[in-house]
Amino acid sequence: MRPTPGWGWRTGEPGRREGMQSMTIEAVEEFLRSSLYIDSDAEPVVAFARRIAGVGPDPGARAVALYYAVRDGIVYTPYCDFRSEETYRASACVVRGSGFCVAKAALLAAAARVVGIPARVGFADVRNHLASPRLRQLMGTDVFYYHGYADLYLGGAWVKATPAFDRRLCERFGVRPLEFDGQSDSLFHPYDVNGRRHLEYLHDRGPHGDVPVAAIRDTFERHYPGLMTAVQSAAPERFRQEARPIPESCPA
Repeated sequence: MRPTPGWGWRTGEPGRREGMQSMTIEAVEEFLRSSLYIDSDAEPVVAFARRIAGVGPDPGARAVALYYAVRDGIVYTPYCDFRSEETYRASACVVRGSGFCVAKAALLAAAARVVGIPARVGFADVRNHLASPRLRQLMGTDVFYYHGYADLYLGGAWVKATPAFDRRLCERFGVRPLEFDGQSDSLFHPYDVNGRRHLEYLHDRGPHGDVPVAAIRDTFERHYPGLMTAVQSAAPERFRQEARPIPESCPA
């Protein structure tokens, strides 16, 4: 697969967002409403968002606080029951305290809606080197389909935020965690500080008002039959325990 335009790929800078984009009142309301999986009206999500972000006057500061709470407070795990709808739901993610990239993106979007920030989720297919040998064996590939991120409407533009990999997991892999300032797109750079490739964006699937669970499950069934049948659940810390530093010889 070849990278599609957008995301700053035209400039080779995945952190650069495009120009200001105005929204109608109807569009703003759509991305503030609770939905099936971005269930911002669920009590656990409301409590989480208000505890972390409060009701301060600065939407950017609220978004940043929520981002770090989801990134580091929710353990990343790819060992989930992907056939269960609860695996993808924001409220279930915050109750579990763990989830994979899509669930964590849904939680960030849901929490943002609670505090008045229009939010949606987006997806991309990526080649990911942040994987353990066991996960690679179960997946049969290093391509992660439907890698999830949150898209937050801040300062008159959509800003992408990717809270997937928590700080402790990144430390185990020997890479820097992804930061977010509420102004620039927060997407993984192709190389880490030592020049090793760790994540490559292949195809942008675009933004969605809610998680397209049926499409994700169908894609996973086709591409990851081993993962779908072998993994129903595991301790949230298992993947972190399997993580090892990316080798210096990791191919570019």
